[in-house]
Amino acid sequence: MSESIDDLFARYGSSYRALLTIAAISASFTMVMSGTIVNVATPDVMGAFGIGLDRAQLVSSAFNVALVTSQLLNSWIVATFGQRNGFMLMSAIFVVGSVLCGLSADFEWVVVGRVLQGAAAGVVQPLIMVTMFQVYPADRRGFAMAVYSMGVFMAVAVGPIAGGLAIDLLDWRYIFWLPVPVIAVSALMGWLFVPQTRSEERAPFDWVGYGLLVTAVYCILTGLTEGERVGWSSGYIVMLFVVGTGSAVALMFSQLRDGPTLIDLSLFKHRQYALIAVIAFVFGVGNFGSGYGVPVFVQLVQGYTPLDAALLMLPSSLLLVATLPFTGWLADNIRPHIGIMIGLALFTLGTIPMGFADVNTSFVALMTYFIISRLGMSFTSPFLMNTALAALPRDKLNAGGGTINFCRQLGGSLGLAAWVVFVQTRTAMHSESFTATQSPSNATTQELLERVKQLLSESGLPEELRAPSALQYLGEVIHAQASTRGFQDGFLILVLSFLAAMIPAYILGRHRRR
Repeated sequence: MSESIDDLFARYGSSYRALLTIAAISASFTMVMSGTIVNVATPDVMGAFGIGLDRAQLVSSAFNVALVTSQLLNSWIVATFGQRNGFMLMSAIFVVGSVLCGLSADFEWVVVGRVLQGAAAGVVQPLIMVTMFQVYPADRRGFAMAVYSMGVFMAVAVGPIAGGLAIDLLDWRYIFWLPVPVIAVSALMGWLFVPQTRSEERAPFDWVGYGLLVTAVYCILTGLTEGERVGWSSGYIVMLFVVGTGSAVALMFSQLRDGPTLIDLSLFKHRQYALIAVIAFVFGVGNFGSGYGVPVFVQLVQGYTPLDAALLMLPSSLLLVATLPFTGWLADNIRPHIGIMIGLALFTLGTIPMGFADVNTSFVALMTYFIISRLGMSFTSPFLMNTALAALPRDKLNAGGGTINFCRQLGGSLGLAAWVVFVQTRTAMHSESFTATQSPSNATTQELLERVKQLLSESGLPEELRAPSALQYLGEVIHAQASTRGFQDGFLILVLSFLAAMIPAYILGRHRRR
């Protein structure tokens, strides 16, 4: 049965928009949170199944790969099942995935459950975004995209904290049970408030293209993630990159044929949409990199606990949520390229100081830098989403919503993996450089070793252990300095990505003026 937005407004009156927003945001928030809540559980997963870090990381990577690739399923899901039925179906799939993760005695089934969770989250994000875009009037759609972004960003911030509390107070498996009640309530509300519209004819789906996409993303991400550990020249890593690159090339050629394709290339005929897609991809690199890099930096370089790192990021998330209604209003009232460039400038200003941060940088200073960069998110996100969808005809909204989210997620996922490799490589380079200067002729080094041996002597350590212990300490100092320099280089690279995103943003402004 078809039930349009107008029908639902007639049934529920002026409160309908708020009811739909609550149902949509609660589902989106919970599914996105499930992606980050598991990050703090990796040691527990390793212990529970007796596996190493290389397999344990599949709990995160399986979710991320499914999330990225399923963004493009949204248009087909809506065309085939309708918005409401599609929402209900994805809610059910997410619950099944959560139950599998929570009950499975075998690690393989936990990975399957994470794939189901990620696939559901990937479809629901653009489905919710487009539905909210349609429900709000044209002069308030920027505000609607800001409200949508509030749920996503709060979920990213709350996830690690909720996961840490669940593990400390209960058990690691509860991180998979926590989202289930919320999804159940949001599914019930979705059954009542999400419109039910779909195409007259069942839409065909490009399963070949989807298979190529999944293969390409999985192989390339796994190659980037595992290359440093396994060895970049190893047969396994080379095979991953060959298969991933070949699948990506085959995917591009497959999308040029006549008939149903995974990516609707006609979307990019709208120049405004095409420019936003480029901005979203490049911006995703910097956004994911800074959001990951800062908490890892403070834990590895400054010795913060995971909870300390989460608390450092929390004020920026709360301030981000508080400012999004204002920037959403701006998205309805000023030129989009201005808002986007303000956001990118704030990201740049907040990231540049991280390029010079070290072990002596204070908690308050780091928090301030992160607040500035997250304020950039409050500008960039609603402008990107609103401008992308506003450029498209109504019948292209679902395809456009999925594709623009896909561009952002793909840029972020690939960019983050490449950024981690860059930081590791630069750290190794700095470590070799520092080590090369440690010679008997280095007076500073000799003075440090003598002082350490003297302290060890005063502590009662036997003489034969003092020199090896002092050398071990020197090695730890070198590693700490090299790690600091590696992160500093990484943050400066992120600055370049934000500046690069300003180029298509500037072109967008010139295009709209014409």
